[in-house]
Amino acid sequence: MAVKKLKARLKSSGSRKWLRKVVIGVVLLTLSLYGLCALCVLALRWIDPPTTAVQMERRVGAIWKRRSYRKQYDFVPLRRISPNLQHAVVAAEDGRFRTHHGFDWIEMQKVLEKDMQRHKLGRGGSTITQQLVKNLFLTTERSLVRKGVEFTLVPMVETLLTKDRILELYLNVIEWGPGIYGAEAASEYYDHVPASELNREQAARLAAIIPAPLKRKPAQMHEYSQEILDRMSKSAW
Repeated sequence: MAVKKLKARLKSSGSRKWLRKVVIGVVLLTLSLYGLCALCVLALRWIDPPTTAVQMERRVGAIWKRRSYRKQYDFVPLRRISPNLQHAVVAAEDGRFRTHHGFDWIEMQKVLEKDMQRHKLGRGGSTITQQLVKNLFLTTERSLVRKGVEFTLVPMVETLLTKDRILELYLNVIEWGPGIYGAEAASEYYDHVPASELNREQAARLAAIIPAPLKRKPAQMHEYSQEILDRMSKSAW
């Protein structure tokens, strides 16, 4: 009996040591990944990203489905993006972008209340910073895990980057159609002008397709683009 008890204790002790090593390994791996993300975000203060996680996701998806894929991506500084488009996108996607610190709790509460009334999940109420994190480091897949990682990275981005740089990155990397990324590529593709020359109407129509860029077309966004223009006017833009 004594021998059996000793063996059982040794086995239990070995299991606890193994479990402890696994936990330590997971913690160290997580910290290393977040450290790498922090370095990447810090580098984004000066370096324009050559690609993003979402752009790579689209390319891999096209290869997997054996579809043709042509990427249009031309990063331009914020000064070469029309203020009309800057204002239209903020009005459409994140009206309190300049005042919040990564999360718009007021908007999130409104979205949650609407979802509870309809008894189903709708749009996520994500801020521009949250959408930028998703584009740079994550994927378009909707899951609680992805959302959790996104929530932990947003404060890092808000701390290490200025609001102008966040907006500049966002306008340059987001998807505006199949293989079309960034304001310059979108304005050239849809309106045949550089991003710097977009007028208010063109800017509002481009901003209107951001929630569903693979389905929506600027020319079809009559009601929503007018709503965006109204929001811009109310903000004196």
